[in-house]
Amino acid sequence: MSQTSTVPHERAALRTHLQAVRVQWLACTPGQAAAAALAQRLRELLEQLEPQCLGLYWPLDGEFNAVIDLLAHALPQPPTLALPYAYKASRRMDYRRWDGSPPALKDECDIASCAGALVQPDVVLVPCVGFTREGYRLGYGGGYFDRWLAAHPGVTSVGLAWSCAEASFAVEPHDQALTLVLTEHEIISP
Repeated sequence: MSQTSTVPHERAALRTHLQAVRVQWLACTPGQAAAAALAQRLRELLEQLEPQCLGLYWPLDGEFNAVIDLLAHALPQPPTLALPYAYKASRRMDYRRWDGSPPALKDECDIASCAGALVQPDVVLVPCVGFTREGYRLGYGGGYFDRWLAAHPGVTSVGLAWSCAEASFAVEPHDQALTLVLTEHEIISP
């Protein structure tokens, strides 16, 4: 599954392939048990990191639902929560304070968000369609998280991924390495 070129259509093909693998994997026994294991690892990690403001994401189909898990199992010292809001025209993203209620608003990319005040998280959870051992992620191709991370270099970024999403792909100049990648099996610290 190695990709040696940075041609956009090859990344798109890899993204499509990994999404199909994810659907099949989540329907199997290992995939069905993975959410509980990843949730436990995430809670333990966040207890160590002790974020003041935690940037979450509203999950798309097949992504780990950290939002539901964290709201159901409160951390000992609950952080301020934030959801990203993406602006299509300027291709940028901000985080907005979130009260935990079901989002009644969608951002310009049609993803659930909120209307709270702008905040800057010190820890952000980032969904991964794919990831490498070096901490790079393959997302959905918009570059929103990469641009946000480039503008906020001191933030701890935690990629949340299923183990079946490990891949090999060429790193492009805009790609930002994550601080950690967390799967249901391990913490990868590049």
